[in-house]
Amino acid sequence: MAAPISAVPVAPLSFEDTRIAFEAKSDTDLRKMYALFAAMNNGSLVKTGGGLMKAALKFSLPGTKFLIKNSIFKQFCGGESIKECKPVIAELGRYHIGTILDYSVEGTGNDQSFDRTRDEILATIELASTTPNIPFSVFKVTGLMPTALLEKMQAGTALTEVEQAAFARGQQRLDALCTHAHQRSVRLFVDAEESWFQQTIDDLAEAMMQRYNQERAIVWNTYQLYRHDRLEALEAAHDRAEQAGYYLGVKLVRGAYMEKEARTAKQRGYQNPINPSKQHTDDLYNESLRYCVQHIDRVSLCAGTHNEASSLLLTQLMQEAGLAPGDERVWFAQLYGMSDNLSYNLAHAGYHTAKYVPYGPVEAVMPYLLRRADENTAISGQSSREFLLIQRELRRRQGR
Repeated sequence: MAAPISAVPVAPLSFEDTRIAFEAKSDTDLRKMYALFAAMNNGSLVKTGGGLMKAALKFSLPGTKFLIKNSIFKQFCGGESIKECKPVIAELGRYHIGTILDYSVEGTGNDQSFDRTRDEILATIELASTTPNIPFSVFKVTGLMPTALLEKMQAGTALTEVEQAAFARGQQRLDALCTHAHQRSVRLFVDAEESWFQQTIDDLAEAMMQRYNQERAIVWNTYQLYRHDRLEALEAAHDRAEQAGYYLGVKLVRGAYMEKEARTAKQRGYQNPINPSKQHTDDLYNESLRYCVQHIDRVSLCAGTHNEASSLLLTQLMQEAGLAPGDERVWFAQLYGMSDNLSYNLAHAGYHTAKYVPYGPVEAVMPYLLRRADENTAISGQSSREFLLIQRELRRRQGR
């Protein structure tokens, strides 16, 4: 008698296992992390400290860069360059965790900076093509072309000849990345951005998918599920992929611009696109996971989340669908320096898991990290969670 489809061998999985979560960390490492997350758990200290760090970097106060690079930067970033990230890539790889190099330097909005970003992403693709521990490269479309043009396109505003030429150059940069990724068989994430030009990004990403995803998902688009319309957008994208005969690469995240979205909607006088509650977002995220697994023959999925319930749900959905933990179409991803209880335990159980590893000069990357902290309302709760897990592991090691 044939075994039921759900009978896939699965290793025991617990996100409470701090021994596995922190097996790569020495006692000294853990104590440093404990101190850092204890500080981050203090909301007023984070706000004050963030302002002080920005000011200190701006005025190049002696010792500032050294202190930052050896504390918060070291915790959450791989280094200032691709070369500096290589020890982090190797360390994660030892525990079967992939690295997604995230060039976190924002351009200055001119062709020179856009070309520099394109060349940097090309370098990450090239490294990924020769490094098994780098399963994806990633970029933002606003790193390749002016935001104003993306916004105009979405609004249906006619571009001037100069703007049309600038937009065409941006498309050429985008195609250069996707072409190189396709030639090197490297998966490429297109990150999500603000809603008032996200549709333009979606259209560009889908055009690249139709061109380069004929055999497998090379180009992957990102859906921010704190927006109430994203599951509908995902379903429509799947239908178009089905009709046109290409594979859909999907990264699901909850979202990174919540306060900015609400503020802009109020200023411009349109309905806030963000879900009315965290529960609505959680439900929509989980429903999107179900949809992707149900359509796994056409969809490849990366669950970019620090949420334990959603991560566990995806493992259960995979088992129910008869998908082995190591199925190449399903990935989990978390930020470097956070949620090691997810990353290390998932990888230990055989699931494809990767860390987003931001990198770039300290002065350029710190504003990015601080803004993420400001815009992500879950950051304080996440800090509390990290703090408690580290505390538990320290006690375990002390034999308590």
